[in-house]
Amino acid sequence: MSKGLKLEIFEAGEPASDTVLMEATELEEARLAAFESGYSAGWEDAVAAQKGEQLTIGADLARNLQALSFTFHEARTHVLRSLQPLLTGMVEKILPDLAKMMLAPLVAETMRPLAEQLSNTPITVEINPAARPAVQSLLAEQTSLPLRLVDEPTLGEGQVYIKAGDVTQHIDLDTAVAEIRAAVNGFFNPQKEDRLHG
Repeated sequence: MSKGLKLEIFEAGEPASDTVLMEATELEEARLAAFESGYSAGWEDAVAAQKGEQLTIGADLARNLQALSFTFHEARTHVLRSLQPLLTGMVEKILPDLAKMMLAPLVAETMRPLAEQLSNTPITVEINPAARPAVQSLLAEQTSLPLRLVDEPTLGEGQVYIKAGDVTQHIDLDTAVAEIRAAVNGFFNPQKEDRLHG
């Protein structure tokens, strides 16, 4: 049997009257309990401090992301406002002129496969009278096919019907230009576009 440890209590001015006896195992258990208690308290403090730090970091990150988002949107808006006059001008002035210049080459390109497939069939080109001179001069240079140009004032200046036998090809640059114009306007004025489409 283990011998008990005898501890004496010394107090100033009084004789030692009380002694506490504690077994060595009890003393070791008390030390372990104290250590566990201190360790648990320290761990809880560390976890609480880490949670607080994470909350602070998360809040700082959210503020920084919000500031970046705001800055990005400001920059994007500024760039788009700067580009709007350029793109609108291109769509309103350059694109229609470009479509007029490209109409004759596009008609010739569209006719080429028809001429190869239907070599003896006469080709009829229905065209707006204002667009006829440019198309007629280019076709005269590039082809010796049996060709008939027909003025059709109901067609837009960028519209052409090419007919060979029962085959009909339709070129419609006017609609293409109008769709590009609507897309650019819709991009810069989305509220107006939303109202138009319900």
